[in-house]
Amino acid sequence: MPDTVSLIIWLIGGIAGGFATGDLLRSDFGLHDPLQNAVAGGVGGVIGVQILQRVIPILRGFDIVPLVGQAIGAFAGGAAFTIVAGLVIRWYRNRQKMN
Repeated sequence: MPDTVSLIIWLIGGIAGGFATGDLLRSDFGLHDPLQNAVAGGVGGVIGVQILQRVIPILRGFDIVPLVGQAIGAFAGGAAFTIVAGLVIRWYRNRQKMN
C-alpha cells in the first residue's frame, strides 16, 4: 500500500504524461478530451509505477532517487496507458461507424 505522498506523485506524473501524450497525438489517436487523457494518465501512472517497483526494487522507498524514478515511471506509464486508451476508443468508434 503506497503512502499518500507517493500516490500523489504517481497521479501527478501520470496525469502529466496523459496530457502530454494527448497534446502530441491529438490527430493520430483522436485524443481530444482532456478529461479522458487525465483519467487514463492517472490510472496508467499508478499502474506503471507499481509494475516498475516490482521489476526494479531499488525504486521503492522515500528518497530522492526512488522518488525521481517513480515520477519518471508514472509519466511513462500515464503516457502509455493514454495511448492504449486512445487506440481502444478509436477502434470502438470505427466499429460503431461500420454498424
